Formats: sequence, C-alpha cells, structure tokens
Amino acid sequence: MSSEMEVDKPELTVYNTMSQQKEILKPINPGKIGMYVCGITAYDFSHIGHARAAVSFDVLYRYLRHLGYEVTYVRNFTDVDDKVINRASKCGEKPLDFSSRFCEEYLVDMGALQCLLPTHQPRVSDHMEHIITMIQTIIAKDCGYEVSGDVFFSVDKSPNYGQLSGQLLDHTRAGERVALDPRKRNPADFALWKAAKPGEPSWESPWGPGRPGWHIECSAMSAFYLSPRFDIHGGGADLKFPHHENEIAQTCAACEDSGVTYWLHNGHVTNNNVKMGKALDNFFTIREVTAKYHPLALRHFLMSAQYRSPLNYSVLQLETSSDALYYVYQTLEDLVEALSPYREAICEDGGNSVQTAEAKDIVKEVKSEFETKMSDDLNTAHVLAGAFQDAMKFINVSITKLKEMQKKPRMSLVVSLVEVEKAVREVLDVLGLLTTLSYTEFLKEMKQKALARAKLGEEEVLQKIETRRVARMNKNFEQSDAIRKTLALEGISLMDIPGKGTVWRPCLPQPKSAATQATPP
Repeated sequence: MSSEMEVDKPELTVYNTMSQQKEILKPINPGKIGMYVCGITAYDFSHIGHARAAVSFDVLYRYLRHLGYEVTYVRNFTDVDDKVINRASKCGEKPLDFSSRFCEEYLVDMGALQCLLPTHQPRVSDHMEHIITMIQTIIAKDCGYEVSGDVFFSVDKSPNYGQLSGQLLDHTRAGERVALDPRKRNPADFALWKAAKPGEPSWESPWGPGRPGWHIECSAMSAFYLSPRFDIHGGGADLKFPHHENEIAQTCAACEDSGVTYWLHNGHVTNNNVKMGKALDNFFTIREVTAKYHPLALRHFLMSAQYRSPLNYSVLQLETSSDALYYVYQTLEDLVEALSPYREAICEDGGNSVQTAEAKDIVKEVKSEFETKMSDDLNTAHVLAGAFQDAMKFINVSITKLKEMQKKPRMSLVVSLVEVEKAVREVLDVLGLLTTLSYTEFLKEMKQKALARAKLGEEEVLQKIETRRVARMNKNFEQSDAIRKTLALEGISLMDIPGKGTVWRPCLPQPKSAATQATPP
C-alpha cells in the first residue's frame, strides 16, 4: 500500500468474539491479511443460512481488498463426515463422489451470489497427511490419547478451554451433541480420529484405518495454508462452541506459536425467529429462493442487517430488497439512455467541463459515508441509504434537467453525472452488487423473476396492458383500474409514460392478507 492510500483509507474496526468488543484491525504482517472461514459440510444443496455466512465474509474480503490489503482467504469443504456418509449410503453413492458433487453445486450457488472465489478451497480428503501429523504432535505432547483405534483430545490439558465461548468444562453439555463414551477420560473430550467402520471411507494411520474427527480438519488446514498464527477466523455463530473452541485447544496443543487475532461470527438466518437449519427442516435452499428472486436480490437481503445480528427470513424483506435493487439499476439504465447523445461530446470535451459543486459534494459524501459505515464492523444495514440515495435522487432529477439546459452548463452536468455514476458503481462493486451484465440485461433478468413470482408470462402481461388500453380508450375506467390493481397484487406495476405508452416493472406486491410469517419462496 502507498502512504497516500494509508492516509486516505479509514481504520477498520471489527467485533472480536474473543474479547467481546470492537477492535481496530492490525494485521500480523503490515498490508497483508490471512483469513480462514469454515465452509460447508457437502451433503446437500446449501440453504440461505450458508449463503449468509458466505456473503458476510465475501463482503469482508472485498472490503479488505478495497482498503488495499493483500488477502489470503481460505474456506474449506468438509467432504468426510458422518452426515456425508449417511446421506451417500441412502443415495447409493460413494461418499467422496457424493460430497464432491455438492461441493461443485455450492460453487454454482456462490457464483450466482457473486461471491469471489477464495484464494484456497481445501477439502478434508486432500489433507489427511497434515491432519495425521498434527494428531501425532498432540499425542506426543500428552494432550491426546488413543483408545481402540480412536483418538481423543484431553480437554483437561487445555487450561484456557472455554475462553472463546464462555463454556466452562462443567457446562459443556456432554451427551447432548454426541453420545456419552465411557472410554473418555473426561466426558468433554472430543474425537481427533475415528476408527474405521465397515463400509465407510478410511485412511491408514498410526492408530489403524479411520478418518478425522470434525474439529481437527480446520486446525490442520488453517495451519497449512496460513500458518498456526493468522489474522482472522470466521464462521457462523453456532460454530463458537464446540467447533471453534476445540480448534483453539488443538492448535495451541500442536503448535507453540499459534493463535488467531480476531474471531468473527455472523448471526443466524431465522425462520419465525427460530434458527434456520437442516436439523429442524425449516430452511429454504439458495436454489429455491433464486428460482423466484434474482440472486443479487438475495445477496442484498442477506446484507440488510449488520452481519452479527440475526436476520429473520420473510418474503416481504426479499421483495423489499428486490425492489430496492431494481430502483438502483433502473436509475442507472435511465442515466445511460439520457447520456447516450453526449458520449461523443464527453470524449471531445477532454476534461474542460467541471463538475457542479453539488455533484462534487455528493461524490465525496457517497465515498466518505460508505467507508465510515463499512469501517465500523462492516455495517451494511444502511450502506445503500443516506448519501447513496442522495446520489440516486441527483441522477433522476438531473436527467429531467438535461434537455432544458444550455450547452455549457449542460456539459458540466453531464460530466457530473458520469462521476456520480462512477461513485455509485464503486459502492456496488465493493458490496458485490455490481452486475456483470449491461443494465438492460440485468433489469430483464429481474423482470423474469417477477413474472415467475406472479406465475405470469410476459405475453399475458402485455395482453392485459392492451386490454387496459382499449378500456381506457372506451372510458371504461373501472375495468382499466381493475386490471392495474390485479397486477399490482402480483407485484407488477403499470406505468403510463408519455411517448412510450404503458410499460410494466416489478414492484412490491400489494398486501393480500396480514400474514407475515415466512412461506416457501
């Protein structure tokens, strides 16, 4: 990073679960960040709870890069696990083939949500050597023990066990998550290695054939890709205990110079205020939601609350996010159309025309407010409000002014609009909301999703528009109003535009009932 960049960019504060307070991010190696995030267990299509974790840390990844950091981002796949084995058996597939398929399906979902690819995406099955080596070290340091081919970690040898989650050894709820095992020295001891069972995938080890316990994989892979000491470890709030607590114990036992500087945890997505998850069968997959809502509308929704806060799923919230995003892109599309007659003039102007004072202030405020909010523990909840909305209003008001202005002030306004658009696009880009399509193509995609929600084809909508036109021509306003209201109930808004006739766009559906609970998308 240049010294100028360091001066211009604000300090980023993050909430550290370990200290339970916000702290200024100070990397171990200046200008570089090592970040490890726990990924999915690949045995099914991912739900929107998984999507929230992915989007939350993708936003952090993007913002760190925006601030000029060189980021090594590692997100793992758990492809060896009881859930994988059990589901693969029911489906008649080999466990590793089965999990590999869902790893790839997850990446398809991540692409749709515009989550950047991490630097590394390791799979447990590719790191058995590193896992076994770490377990051997833990045993050698008398922090682990073997019983009949199984290896357990001895929590009594971890004096700070419970420091992250606040869980004391007396309160670790042994028997709640896994069955009590009389072979353990302490009921809270957990598996580092599991002896092979008939028909399960296994790897050779000093303790006989078997496979890793859940927690050791992340200790081994984070140490391999980042070193035992690194900057940021992230994951869902439900991973604080036992997963992350056990990671800390293992890594500290195996590596003398180890530790994570900042522990970050995203809040749950809830359904009627109950954590969404596969165990409760109260979840919606990413695919189910994006069948009717644009993936970027889902991304917008997942960012609509600060990442640490619970986020309650509702159709209304998804509709609101979809409507907000459509407004942004319709405004940008209108701007492209309005500026099209001046593109050649902009090139010929050569920078002679200057921005208006109002536009300069808006550009400055958009950038300043964005970085202020984002640098406060990634406060995305209102990042597209305030100055960003002022920019949207400036664009809309200025478009109507353009044709009425004289040439010189008009070119000043044109140049101003170009700069405001750049500022808006930069914000959208860092948030992962900047489409790779043209504005026209993106709006078309959003309209197709609106039609899917309304269970209508575009030809049906156009036919209704024509029927309404004839009704208005015949002064049958009762019929024309009824058509408009019927479509509005389904999230289709009709707009009468001089010179263009009647066009339609998605809108927030008019309420049909007072029901607000989450329903399948």
